[in-house]
Amino acid sequence: MPGPLEGVKVVELGMWVAGPACAGILADWGADVVKLEPPGIGDPARTYQALFGEVMPDNPVFEADNRSKRSVAVDLRVPEGQALALELIDDADVFVTNLRRAALERWGLGPDELLERNPRLVYQLITGYGMEGPDAARPAYDIGGFWARSGVASLLRAPDGPLPFQRGGMGDHPTGSSAAGAVCAALFNRERTGEGQLVSTSLVRQGVYTIGFDLSITLGWGAHIGIGSREGMGNPAMNNYVAGDGKGFWLIGQEGERHWPPLARVVGHPEWLTDERFSTATGRRQNAHELIRLLDEVFATKTLAEWAEVFDTEPDMFWAPVNEIDDVIVDEQVHAAGAFVTVPGDEGGLRVASPSDFYGTPWEPRATAPKLGQHTREVLASLGRSDAEIDALLESGVVAGETEFGGKAF
Repeated sequence: MPGPLEGVKVVELGMWVAGPACAGILADWGADVVKLEPPGIGDPARTYQALFGEVMPDNPVFEADNRSKRSVAVDLRVPEGQALALELIDDADVFVTNLRRAALERWGLGPDELLERNPRLVYQLITGYGMEGPDAARPAYDIGGFWARSGVASLLRAPDGPLPFQRGGMGDHPTGSSAAGAVCAALFNRERTGEGQLVSTSLVRQGVYTIGFDLSITLGWGAHIGIGSREGMGNPAMNNYVAGDGKGFWLIGQEGERHWPPLARVVGHPEWLTDERFSTATGRRQNAHELIRLLDEVFATKTLAEWAEVFDTEPDMFWAPVNEIDDVIVDEQVHAAGAFVTVPGDEGGLRVASPSDFYGTPWEPRATAPKLGQHTREVLASLGRSDAEIDALLESGVVAGETEFGGKAF
């Protein structure tokens, strides 16, 4: 199953997560992705293998964003390495990078240079803070650009509580997904015009888009929406509760007049529909603390499995379980939605899938993430280099072949 991007050639010069995530999605969709890495340790995301304080047998975090790619270890600090990179990019449809622009330009790999050299190239540059402005060159990572500066973290802080911490890659992955979509749009435009272009995606822009609901209200009305407490949620049908077995669930009754009646019925209190305290949206808001207390008492009388059966008796009773990580992994519907894949040659079991499917041109993983420099010789041979020439490049240190870290190949 090659996927919709079969035949598209991508060169990735990425590190950590955002750039590799973008190219990883393109690889999932069938593109041939050559990953350029520095000799030695390679993409620093390879160090996630030691995330728990010791060298682990594999690197599932790195696998998630780098499967189906080919790795070339090349030293871009030297002219010979830069020349090899240019030669590879000359033959590519797409160049994906999340390195800072100053470094790229220093190596002759900036967007102006590459697009002048190859006008058909789609150049995807992922940044922390955008292409212009006083902080355009400032280092970000997703915790800086997506989480902190965009406003996401501040909106998730409980009143009088400390700032929350984001999960790993929480901003990088949606940014990489947006970047992959932008690459495809630019490729589509190239089909019509014959011209490539620079495409820019930033962590801060992705963060701002993520909280577009809040920002739109502030921009339009000058108002701010705070985080309410669950005990006083104005719409008790849009709130989280805990069943008698300690398992949480979320009611998602967005439309009060539609979703309140089935909620009253399933908890065994149809009389609440005519109770003046709860019969209207205004009444339920004014008496939210009391209503939520009553609902808490009722929900504590059954397990979540028992409530699920009761909820299913009402077509307009919308809800979802609050899954822990272990619950997600065994959730039948999550599996049915295609959230996990197996990778040929990977003994690590299931891996996380990228978020889109194509029913006319389905994709599937083709290979595990490459070892550092695993494909250096193969890719140089495809450029017409002889074995002797490749050996000379290896001996000079301009490129490196397959390497191991701490006795474990990765």
